[in-house]
Amino acid sequence: MISVQSEDFSLEQEYQKLRTEAGDVGAIVTFTGIVRELYGGTGDKRVATKTDTLYLEHYPGMTETSLANIVDAAQKKWPLLAVRVIHRVGELKPQEQIVFVGTASGHRQDAFDAAQYIMDFLKSRAPFWKKQSSGKDSHWVDARVSDAEALARWQDS
Repeated sequence: MISVQSEDFSLEQEYQKLRTEAGDVGAIVTFTGIVRELYGGTGDKRVATKTDTLYLEHYPGMTETSLANIVDAAQKKWPLLAVRVIHRVGELKPQEQIVFVGTASGHRQDAFDAAQYIMDFLKSRAPFWKKQSSGKDSHWVDARVSDAEALARWQDS
């Protein structure tokens, strides 16, 4: 199941949904992304203030299709019993939850690999645009080299 939403989510509820959907499961792996308090980009990091925000834009329909394609690819690579992806959009503040990826499988390695695969592709291929704001200053966040490097490891597998 895939959700693109502005509302926060409950880790406990999402875990229980995965467990219920998966049935006779051997492993559930979850990942939760948090909006960082430290912003880099230009090399100098600073602690976020109460006025700092991260705004995520997306194209409804296009984004959900992209996420569904990523999940479908993972399901073809690993024997998954259930998958849950939630990505928040809109204005978020430091320390708020931004993304949830959950995978369930009969075996732990399949669940771990699938969750990491989904997250790596989500970071690099899903159509989200991030704008970081601090007081009067704001800028669009560029793609990170480390995200492309993480994605590259799946190209040969």
